[in-house]
Amino acid sequence: MKIRAAVLEEFGQPLVVQEVDLAEPEAGEALVRLVACGVCHTDLYTASGADPSGYAPCVLGHEGAGIVETAGEGVSSLSPGDHVVTLFAPECGECVHCRSGRTNRCVAIRDQQGLGFLPDGTTRLSRGGEPMRHFMGTSTFAEYTVMPEIALAKVSPEAPLEGCAPFACGLATGIGAALYTAEVKPGSTCVVFGCGLVGLGAVIGCRLAGAERIVAIDLSEERLASAHHHGATDTRVAGEDTVDWIRAETGGFGADYTFEATGNVRVMQQAVESAREAWGLATMIGVAGKGEALEIVPRYLITGRRVTGSSFGGVKGRTQVPQLVERWLAGEIDVDSLLSHRLTLDEVNRGFELMEAQDGIRSLVVFE
Repeated sequence: MKIRAAVLEEFGQPLVVQEVDLAEPEAGEALVRLVACGVCHTDLYTASGADPSGYAPCVLGHEGAGIVETAGEGVSSLSPGDHVVTLFAPECGECVHCRSGRTNRCVAIRDQQGLGFLPDGTTRLSRGGEPMRHFMGTSTFAEYTVMPEIALAKVSPEAPLEGCAPFACGLATGIGAALYTAEVKPGSTCVVFGCGLVGLGAVIGCRLAGAERIVAIDLSEERLASAHHHGATDTRVAGEDTVDWIRAETGGFGADYTFEATGNVRVMQQAVESAREAWGLATMIGVAGKGEALEIVPRYLITGRRVTGSSFGGVKGRTQVPQLVERWLAGEIDVDSLLSHRLTLDEVNRGFELMEAQDGIRSLVVFE
């Protein structure tokens, strides 16, 4: 079938919206009609050429939500008409990592996915008869996409799909980092560095976990106001004195949990240094630039602080994304306030511009 999609032709250049071919789903796959797709920093990171694992040409986009049109042979958990959230982090339920219960890092299709292929080592996308690779196993800057069954989370049909899209990446990543990676305990003190969608998700996750004090740190007063709306009890404009201020506010010890959601290695250091002596946990969510390294003074670790990373917030996509959507429907998460701009597919590059200008929280490409 012919579809319109936003293609990354060349690193550092605007995406080109054009017609490409999409083949029918093979065994274990489903065809999804996209309704909405968030414009995420990961898409910009790859388009810029900063991602060492990036490739072109390909159809970008990964924060999608849509409706199943057809299901391939052997697909048992999905049917035409089902509402789904696309998952760049699949959940097969059978690999060594899925069975462990300790991680969401499913390895079932990772190798082929990282190369831009579907599980059988081929693509469903092509142009002029030449195969075109998929992005993150999703390629959702398109009217339709074909994805593996294990990379689609079936969600309630009562949930508006525009609001479901951020659960495909940014929002679930932040919420999950607090609930599933750090496992924030009730009554604790948390500090979140960075109040974009991921950071705001971490604020929400800390609130849902029952944290007593949630401190949001950002350069933008507007984003700090948003953090307060979503549950932050304290806000502070970022600065060189941030660590000293946090320590002073916590009796000289530091916060029980800190979360870094900027990708800036200096901020990562602040997150480590402001974690509580003896048991503080610093969770790194942001993606640093190519070649950058986080330096940690060993004394911070010897005295009891711990550091961990969080991929997709530790969320098991097919199991837990639907649960998070249900919490939204129950009124525990204000998704609507996070959706700042609605764009057409032809305006996708405008989404990148808005992101770089920090205009709003999340721009959506909405398909007619």
